[in-house]
Amino acid sequence: MFRTSTIALVVGAGTMAVIPVALAADMPEPIPLVVVNGWYLRGDIGYSNQLVDSLDNVLYDAVGVASVDNISKDFDGGPTFGVGVGYKFNNWFRADLTGEYRSKTDFSGLDIITIPADPFPVVPNYYDAKKSEWLILANGYLDVGTWHGITPFVGAGVGAANIEISGFTDIGIGSISGGPAVAYGGDHDEWNFAWAVHAGLGFEVTEAFTVELAYRYLDLGDARSGDLIASDGTNTIDNPMIFEDITSHDVKLGVRYTFW
Repeated sequence: MFRTSTIALVVGAGTMAVIPVALAADMPEPIPLVVVNGWYLRGDIGYSNQLVDSLDNVLYDAVGVASVDNISKDFDGGPTFGVGVGYKFNNWFRADLTGEYRSKTDFSGLDIITIPADPFPVVPNYYDAKKSEWLILANGYLDVGTWHGITPFVGAGVGAANIEISGFTDIGIGSISGGPAVAYGGDHDEWNFAWAVHAGLGFEVTEAFTVELAYRYLDLGDARSGDLIASDGTNTIDNPMIFEDITSHDVKLGVRYTFW
């Protein structure tokens, strides 16, 4: 009896020792933690719809000028091309730094200047010019959730824009002499503070590759032409044409590639 109990005890102890080893052998290997650094590259193409709030010139304040009415001041739309690098901090927030070239577009304008003392008191002025920009923005985005691979987002950016006005021409119909007057402005560029707000959708093609369709409101600040010089070479005052508060409604198509 003693021998039988002893043998059973030894066998039981051995079985208890083997069970944890067998269970451990059947357990899967731990899955290594995948660390995602969140860095991504981006590229964008877009199309601009540009506006200018008003035009201004020192001669508008000249003695005898009763009023100036900006009848039209229209920019053509144009393509934009951008690249950038960013970092996705988590599923909700990401940020990037972008550089963009906004291609040269045409400007045409008309204003009516009223000069009561002039033999031709109502003087229309026609304007033509071209405009282009380089734009640098630091942007932050809030991704508001993902449904079936589609992520709506909103964002904002701040930075700087270098705006160039080139080929400016001013044709005035009517003057004291009764004939047309033509003036030309040299090319001029300057840097301004710029800011933007964004809204759009991200379409996840793969874990690393996302396509974006976005809208952006962009404020580029002011711009100006070079000093206006009459066609006969005369110039009595520094009077560039100032484009006040240039803004743009942009539509963009972009891609983001996250490298792990």
